[in-house]
Amino acid sequence: MLWTVFLLLNGLLILLLFSTRKRKKNEPPLDKGFLPWLGHAVEFGKDAARFLARMKDKHGDIFTVRVAGYYVTVLLDPHSFDAVLNDTVSLDFTRNRNQLLKRVFSLQLPSIKPRAEREWMEQHFQGLSFSKLSSSMNNHLQSLLLSDQKGCDPSEWRQSGLFSLCYSLLFRAGYLTLYERQDNVSAVYKEFRKFDDLLTKLARCSLKRGESKAANLSREHLWELLSPEKLCGGSELSSWQQSYHDFLQEEGVDVEMQKRALLLQLWTTQCNAGPAGFWFLGFLITHPEAMEAVQSEIRGLTLQDTSHQHSPINLLEAHNTPVFDSVLTETLRLTAAVMINREVVQDKILHMANEQVYHLRQGDRVCLFPFLSPQMDPEIHQEPEIFKYDRFLNEDMTVKDEFYKDKKRLKYYTMPWGAGRNICVGKEFAVQAIKQFVFLLLTHLDLELCDPEAKLPTVNPSRYGFGMLQPEGDLLVRYKLKRKQLKI
Repeated sequence: MLWTVFLLLNGLLILLLFSTRKRKKNEPPLDKGFLPWLGHAVEFGKDAARFLARMKDKHGDIFTVRVAGYYVTVLLDPHSFDAVLNDTVSLDFTRNRNQLLKRVFSLQLPSIKPRAEREWMEQHFQGLSFSKLSSSMNNHLQSLLLSDQKGCDPSEWRQSGLFSLCYSLLFRAGYLTLYERQDNVSAVYKEFRKFDDLLTKLARCSLKRGESKAANLSREHLWELLSPEKLCGGSELSSWQQSYHDFLQEEGVDVEMQKRALLLQLWTTQCNAGPAGFWFLGFLITHPEAMEAVQSEIRGLTLQDTSHQHSPINLLEAHNTPVFDSVLTETLRLTAAVMINREVVQDKILHMANEQVYHLRQGDRVCLFPFLSPQMDPEIHQEPEIFKYDRFLNEDMTVKDEFYKDKKRLKYYTMPWGAGRNICVGKEFAVQAIKQFVFLLLTHLDLELCDPEAKLPTVNPSRYGFGMLQPEGDLLVRYKLKRKQLKI
């Protein structure tokens, strides 16, 4: 008993010693929270957007908070983002990334340099390879959409949750495009959804006992389903998956880690498209004026293409679609919530755009949270919590890209894809896939709310920092094939 008391007291003493950090001259405001070591970890993990908004109101555009033993400096002035994004000497993104890979995917890739991996990915998401992937994605989307309707009376309405409908179609089409395996696509999708539901807890080490077992089983099942031995048997030699497998082998990655790396790539490439498609269609179906504007633009595409050389789906590439693009940009502004994290590997002097200067300590972390600023900043975007389909349109229907803060034009007014050297490589492919998907559903299906008064569900606050937000619950819709479809 005495030994137990001694250990507890000793542990508390250690916690107090680690809690004695004081703010030094020229450092950002320091907010350690009330709990030793943990600090604000619970509130941060539960709803990062609400917590950081509270800290911003309290401290301003830069502050340091304690989160589970780490001191994180949060920068929320978009005018000053480049001071973080362009610094590759004092700030490093690989250590934090490697910790997450190990924690979430049980993956270690010490032999792979981020630059080499990025160069490999750029080969596949640019030029001719990009065109082939985009065409394949379109074909799979169309095939899946129509095959899912087989055996149904064309005049009969079907019901579904919109999130489930979007996630299923976009995931399966993406998997078939990149992995080219017809035989296990349903099994992979089912297991992936289980894994994705637990991923944020895996990342934060907050799994409960039963959840931990479920996450491990799901991860192991996906490793087996994605194993190179199985995938190679059904893939073309030139496929994306085969090329990635070859890249891993050339970089000296062992067979076990190859399986785990394939799961990482599956999550990276497929976790955001389904939720993005859901929010895009969800905003349209709950905002009739936006739906009518998009539908009108779609109808006008065929009138513009007097040569009839393009199929309807390719009209998206052949002609400008300013309304479509504005709706997508507004959707991502409201629902893309990435966090850009760096580790301070040597003391850094941070020069803010307002000429203030701050000292950042080695060993601390720096975080940019574009969702809060610039995306939800009322000074930049009037009534930022409201969906406005024409927010990114000028009166002459050109792209509106001039936004201001403190009377200065912003370089970054929305950042769903990150920014700087590490901006998402697959951005153009993702945009094309989402637009293709929405176009297909609007031209092939009559789609409406089961309850005309239904509203979009609220977001799941635990997903802040992990790309696209996901809803709490779903939006029930009904749909049927249109009598007259555009031939694709």
